[in-house]
Amino acid sequence: MDWPPDYHMHTPLCRHATGTPVAYARQARARGLREIGFADHAPMPRDDFDDWRMRQADLDVYLRDVEAARQAVPEVVIRIGLEVDYLPGMEEWIRDLMRRHPWDYLIGSVHYVTDDWAVDNPHQQARWNTAEPVQVWQAYLERLIAAAGSGLFDVLGHVDLPKKFGHAPPPECAPLWDTLFTTARRTGCAIEINTAGLRKACREMYPSLPILRAACRAGVPIVFGSDAHAPEEVAADWSAALALARAAGYRQYVRLAGRRAEPRDLPADSAEPAGFQGA
Repeated sequence: MDWPPDYHMHTPLCRHATGTPVAYARQARARGLREIGFADHAPMPRDDFDDWRMRQADLDVYLRDVEAARQAVPEVVIRIGLEVDYLPGMEEWIRDLMRRHPWDYLIGSVHYVTDDWAVDNPHQQARWNTAEPVQVWQAYLERLIAAAGSGLFDVLGHVDLPKKFGHAPPPECAPLWDTLFTTARRTGCAIEINTAGLRKACREMYPSLPILRAACRAGVPIVFGSDAHAPEEVAADWSAALALARAAGYRQYVRLAGRRAEPRDLPADSAEPAGFQGA
């Protein structure tokens, strides 16, 4: 079985994950994956922007740690990227990050719907109590559309992230989803099927089936990511993710290397990767 790679994995450098890259790679090997990729939270221009990402000085450590995993587990192809927060006005900083290493891919994610509210942060969850969900979703999607249109990213991360605590996307936002996927298709940006949502309050992958179907109709490619923050989460719920992709109409995904995408057929078998014990 040639399982799709897990392209969304973190390291302790982001300050809220556990386990070394070597441990993640060994877990991937045990589960039968031939390829993985790390995409830890990229630094911001200010190290005190928040407390859940790499500091600028950590980038070289990150590169060394991933190289150590390559040396320790040569049976697994290990790609390296970054999960980069998109905020309006940050484009030049992102270009600077791009120049620092020949990355295999960049995942563009929107966490902040304002300059000081990360919509998925459990420490800021109470802000939902006084927010209008439609306005939050509109702000989120407008930023995600800008990220897709920027041409800076190879993948958009967890595209319906604001549902994490149970706030489903409202019907009023349907036109914004159409714009998002039209824009992503135009710029060649994939989206990920991210299994971490099954481990959150929403109990649903990112994105939901209706949203993934819309992406498929628009011709947007997909990749797969567990958003692992611990080795045991590598390739979590991979069989369910493949089933979701097929139900949405996908027959292919893309592999990423050197910021180039290569289409591959989805595997026909839906058995879980070897050694999978659930998450």
